[in-house]
Amino acid sequence: MDDNSFLALKESLQTIEETDQLFSFLESQQTFSFPALENGLFPAAIAHESTGYQSIWVRDNIHVAHALNAVGKTEPASKAVATLTEYFLKHRDRFDKIISGEANPKEVMQRPHIRFDGNTLGEIDEKWAHAQNDALGYFVWLYCRMLEQGHLTASAQSLELLAAFVRYFEAIRFWEDADSGHWEEARKIEASSIGTVVSGLIALKEYLNCSDNWDDLQHQQTLVTPEMLDSLIAQGQTTLEEILPAECIQADSLLARKYDGALLFLIFPLGLVKGELADTILEDVRTHLMGDYGIRRYLGDSYWCADYKEVFSEDDRTSDFSDDQASRDQYLKPGQEAQWCIFDSIMSVIYGQRFLESRQDADLEKQRFHLDRALNQLTTSECPFGPYRCPESYFLEKGKYVPNDITPLLWTQGNLMMALHQWKQTLKAQQ
Repeated sequence: MDDNSFLALKESLQTIEETDQLFSFLESQQTFSFPALENGLFPAAIAHESTGYQSIWVRDNIHVAHALNAVGKTEPASKAVATLTEYFLKHRDRFDKIISGEANPKEVMQRPHIRFDGNTLGEIDEKWAHAQNDALGYFVWLYCRMLEQGHLTASAQSLELLAAFVRYFEAIRFWEDADSGHWEEARKIEASSIGTVVSGLIALKEYLNCSDNWDDLQHQQTLVTPEMLDSLIAQGQTTLEEILPAECIQADSLLARKYDGALLFLIFPLGLVKGELADTILEDVRTHLMGDYGIRRYLGDSYWCADYKEVFSEDDRTSDFSDDQASRDQYLKPGQEAQWCIFDSIMSVIYGQRFLESRQDADLEKQRFHLDRALNQLTTSECPFGPYRCPESYFLEKGKYVPNDITPLLWTQGNLMMALHQWKQTLKAQQ
C-alpha cells in the first residue's frame, strides 16, 4: 500500500475490512510497535537518551498495558503489570515509612518513585516530582482488574502490597493531598488524581468481593477492612463532587484550573465519571482545549511551547520544573501551547462506547471526527522521525506546528490502537 492508498483508505473506513486493512498497514509500518525490555516494561518513548523517556513511568506503562489488554494482547500487558508489581514489592518500604510516620510525604523524594530504571527496577538518583497519586491509583486499578479477569494471580506478598497502597492513601489523605499529577508539575489538589485513586480503590473492592482474599487483609500487619475501603472511596467521591467538572478549584490563581485533558481519563478508561458530568468535561475539552492539530493538556501549558528547542537545551527540555514552573511559563505566549496526540483517540473511544448504547448519530459523528483527527496526527514522510509515527504532541517551531522530539510516544500508539478497535465495534453494531 502506498501513501495515496493509505490516504484513500483513511478517508473511507466504511467497513470492517477497510479498518482491518488500515490497521494491518499501520502495523507493517511499526506504528503499533511496543518494544519492551526483557522484563516486559515499556519505555515511555522510542527517543534519544537526552529526553529521559527511555526511563520507565508507572503511569505510561499502565496506559500502554491497558490498551494492549483492551485489544486482546493480554500476554505483554500481563507481563508489564506483573513486573510493575515486582518493582513496588522491591520498594515496599517507601509505603511503610510514610504509613508509620517515619518519612514525611511532603518530601517528595521520600514517596514511592513513579519513574525508575526498568532494567534493574532500581530507583533513579535524580530529583523528580514523585508525588503522583494518579500513577499509584492507576497501578491498583489495572492490577486488580487483571486479577479479576484471571490474567494475573495474587500472592500473599502482592495482597499485602495492595493493603500497603490502601493504608498509604489513607496516611497521605489522598482526597486533600496536593500532588504533581498526570503532568508532573506544580503540586495542587486535582480531581484527576483523586479520581484515579478512587477508581483504584473501587477496583480493589470489587476484586476482593469476588475472591476469597478479604481475610488475608484483615490481620494486624495489613488491617484493611471493607469499612476502611468504603470510607476512603466516600471521602474521594465527596471531594470530587466539590471539584468536578474542574480540575482544581484552589483559591491560588496559579493553581486553579477549570479545564484539563487529564479529566478525560476519569471517563475512559476508568469509567468513574458518567452522564451529564462527563458531557460537560467532553464539551469543555472540545470548546477550550482542542486545537487544529491536537488537544492542549490545559490552557497555559508551557511544556513544548513555541520554539521550545531554541529556548531550552537538549538536557533541560524534560527537566523537573515542578518546583519552579514560572521559569518555564515565562516563555509561553497565549494560544501557543503544544497540542497533544493522546486525547483525540480517547475521545473517539468514549463517543464510540456511547454510540453502542445510544445509537445516536451525534455520538457516531463525534467518534469518527476524533478518530479522523487522531489518524491525521500520524507523521508524514517529511518528519525526521519517519512516517506513520505517533507523536507526543505538535508544537510551534518557527511558526509551523511540527511533531516534538518525543516521537513516537507509546501511550499515543496505545490510544490510537484502541480507537481503531472501537471503530470496528461500531461498524459491527451497524451491520
